Amino acid sequence: MSDLVIHVVDLVREYQMGAERIQALRGVSLEIRRNEYVAIMGPSGSGKSTMMNVLGCLDTPTSGEYWLAGQEVSRLSDDALARIRNREIGFVFQTFNLLPRATALQNVELPLVYGGVGGRDRRDRARRALERVGLGNRMDHRPNELSGGQRQRVAIARALVNEPAILLADEPTGNLDSTTSADVMRVFDRLQTQGQTIVLVTHEAEIAAHADRVVTLRDGRIASDLRQDRTRAA
Repeated sequence: MSDLVIHVVDLVREYQMGAERIQALRGVSLEIRRNEYVAIMGPSGSGKSTMMNVLGCLDTPTSGEYWLAGQEVSRLSDDALARIRNREIGFVFQTFNLLPRATALQNVELPLVYGGVGGRDRRDRARRALERVGLGNRMDHRPNELSGGQRQRVAIARALVNEPAILLADEPTGNLDSTTSADVMRVFDRLQTQGQTIVLVTHEAEIAAHADRVVTLRDGRIASDLRQDRTRAA
């Protein structure tokens, strides 16, 4: 079990909507190992957004277990979950969520600021993260001085700066054109070859094609879990 990064057992998530009780997840069990690259797919209402929120410790299950990097997180308090999110999970969203007046370097430093990391160490780690995504020459640029693809790469660097157990990407190319999307996906491909565990939530088959494995949800359950030959652009 030592190489298990994500271990989910019989996960159930229910919501009360007026008089109706909605089952978003219905007994999902899933294992993701270190350095795996997994895409989670499914139609609208399949439970993939709920699954992402639970895996990202943004939500807690109604029942079942969720172990992240060897720690059971399904029953932690909100404060403890916030610490886990900052330390173990790197988030990349469809919207870049960058501070407009801050430089790329300052945006990447943010998780380290929240973690209480000192100034010099913080800047060094942020520089290394930007270099990993190919933006070593754009550190002093603000978001409005960067292209959409470059802004998403800053967001990826910010997600990487704490060296998280998992990189959790939710529709990371949703705001990008096809050429820029391909550039961003090459960054994810390269990170996985460097050892990063990646969980990608997407509705696009061509984006999921980059993963080693595609988990498809339907009606709150896993409908299929298939390994595949990756499509990697040169």
